[in-house]
Amino acid sequence: MEATPAHGVANFDLLRLIPDGTVRVVEPGCSGGALAREYRRLHPDCEYVGIEADVRYADIARAHCSRVLVADVERLEAAELATLAPAGCWVFGDVLEHLRDPWGLLERIRPHTKHVVACIPNMQHWSVIQRLVAGDLFYEDDGLLDRTHLRWFTRATLTAMFTRAGYRVVTLRGRVFEQEGRAEALGALHNYAAALSLDPTVAVRDADVMQWLLLAEAQSPPQSQPA
Repeated sequence: MEATPAHGVANFDLLRLIPDGTVRVVEPGCSGGALAREYRRLHPDCEYVGIEADVRYADIARAHCSRVLVADVERLEAAELATLAPAGCWVFGDVLEHLRDPWGLLERIRPHTKHVVACIPNMQHWSVIQRLVAGDLFYEDDGLLDRTHLRWFTRATLTAMFTRAGYRVVTLRGRVFEQEGRAEALGALHNYAAALSLDPTVAVRDADVMQWLLLAEAQSPPQSQPA
């Protein structure tokens, strides 16, 4: 896999969720370090640790991160995780859905961080529902049906995952994108939800979101926490 322009683009919606004053950030799946570049541009004194399994992306990310670990974050030993503590924030930018056990990883890092921010694709998006109705649920190279996604989440299951792992969800908001057929699909979903005795307003709201943005606070933060 070669570096692509997409890997050099930062998610500014996710960037804005990192709490002000965070002085140590850890980002698994940092790719080429685009988010680190933008965060350290605003906070040059921050220690920003990237974790990236692909050596080629890790080499690019070193230009933007304080340091980069070449590793599979799920295979880090307890002692290795401890070296990353205390962290003000762990960042998962379209990463949790690629993990074998995101529930377990969130639980493991909870003692080592104060906050977690994440951007996660929404399996409840209207385009996925439309394709399910058509029986056209084929994997693709990118997007919501990216063939490398191992896990799928909706607003409810995403919130449940963080709650069970010991976090309090502070902020949860959606990223909505205009696409062809959006209005017609959402109108049909409104009627379908009503026919099922569901709240049509809630159903349409959740189906309109392509990605969920989340800020969660660990309920058992490290004893020594950077400001």
